[in-house]
Amino acid sequence: MAVLSSIAALWLALAIDRWVGEPPARWHPVVWIGRYLGWIGKRIAPVAGAPARQFAAFAGGAIGWCVGASLVAAGACAVAAGVNRLPIWAGVLLAGIALKPLLAWRMLRDEVLAVEAALGRSLDEGRVQLGRLVSRDVTSLSAAEVRESAIESLAENLNDSLVAPLFWFVLFGLPGAAVYRFANTADAMWGYRGEREGRQWEWAGKWAARADDLLSWLPARLTALFLWACSPSRPGRAAGRAIFREARRTPSPNSGWPMAAMALQLGVRLAKPGVYVLNAEGRGASAADTARAAQLAARVVVVAGLGATAAIACLIPMGGA
Repeated sequence: MAVLSSIAALWLALAIDRWVGEPPARWHPVVWIGRYLGWIGKRIAPVAGAPARQFAAFAGGAIGWCVGASLVAAGACAVAAGVNRLPIWAGVLLAGIALKPLLAWRMLRDEVLAVEAALGRSLDEGRVQLGRLVSRDVTSLSAAEVRESAIESLAENLNDSLVAPLFWFVLFGLPGAAVYRFANTADAMWGYRGEREGRQWEWAGKWAARADDLLSWLPARLTALFLWACSPSRPGRAAGRAIFREARRTPSPNSGWPMAAMALQLGVRLAKPGVYVLNAEGRGASAADTARAAQLAARVVVVAGLGATAAIACLIPMGGA
């Protein structure tokens, strides 16, 4: 795609996400990816309690991941080839529609705000709604911990659902964004250190976890940078150093960056009980902070779109279509 066509497709995808939202599940590429991962996952991850066969589990996970990623890349390449054969207006329309399911800002925002609304009705409703967003056990979380978890999820998934797919779209077009979403979904479904749903993922999910770590490394730091830059308080260098310090408190090499940036820009404490505490000196998060987090993230969406636009304008003439 030419420069202007790629930029138009990007903003069309963002506009569809903002005003229309997600396509039906039967037409959603990420849902198809999830079905593949669920099907193959039952064949590669050993049943909990079965004799340990680490190499076999790791090899099965790696092969299953590579096959799935190749299928996703091939499908995206086919769509991209079709885009290039169409008239410009039709190609932009097809590319924008194809890119949209790989971005999920509106759904993320709505889910996080729904947690706050549910928490306003009762703690139990808040926990149930949060369980739609996170994989951790929510049954014993306090109201404050439910709110903190929702804000953390917003920050972390701002990278996974928007910044990172745009980053890989800029570099490799639709195939880049599609393979990233495959990798991120595989990590979400397979990247566990222990047992999940009766299966042992320590080795079967290791390849998926490491692949997502690699592909998310730079985008996660860009997300933190965007959150820092979008703060209405005009943060200085000290805030940037604080993000670096706080991000290292989490066990993940990537998710701590946007979460730390969000905690510091809101001035709140965010924690996962027994694992980490970010901005420990901050105040407890309130309902207003959830709304502020959503507003800050919305600014990042615009900045990320503008950054991607500038990058496309610089890269495509040098690298071709």
